[in-house]
Amino acid sequence: MGRSGTGLGLTIVWNTAHDHGGQVEVSSDHSGSCFRIRIPATDEAVLSDQEQPIIAEIKGRGEAILLVDDEEIQRDVASSILSGLGYQVFKVASGEEALEFLKKVAVDVVLLDMLMPPGINGLETYRRIIQFNLQQKTMIVSGYAENADVKEAQRLGAGEFLAKPYSRTQLARAVRACLSGERGIPE
Repeated sequence: MGRSGTGLGLTIVWNTAHDHGGQVEVSSDHSGSCFRIRIPATDEAVLSDQEQPIIAEIKGRGEAILLVDDEEIQRDVASSILSGLGYQVFKVASGEEALEFLKKVAVDVVLLDMLMPPGINGLETYRRIIQFNLQQKTMIVSGYAENADVKEAQRLGAGEFLAKPYSRTQLARAVRACLSGERGIPE
């Protein structure tokens, strides 16, 4: 990507392995480091096409979504998914940009990343959003584990936490749940 420190490396790998009951093992010697990801096997059957969720139930109906993420690739991936599902998508790269945008344009849901250096983080962005729009539906989407900032944003009224990486269906269901005011994201 032409620069280091994208924030998507070992944290997402560790969180993904941990979420699946696995672990990451590291060994190093003079030639370099080796990372082994161990995730328990499953004997559950793969769902058939008929058992897959029906996208029509979770598809957008033109609702406006604001993606707030400092990583361009994350904004682009989420935008592509949501646009393909029928949402009108806007993208900004920081909490400060989100606040300026929301003062001019109303959106149905804000998808808010929690860590956006060097500016204000997701929690502070959310605090400022609800100062001028207490009813703004907001969902936390982050590559980092659910932490105290996420819990505080939720205490203040933000919706559920969706961990990166996520699937198309997980994102679609989470946005639909946020729009309908549901707490808890269906699997």
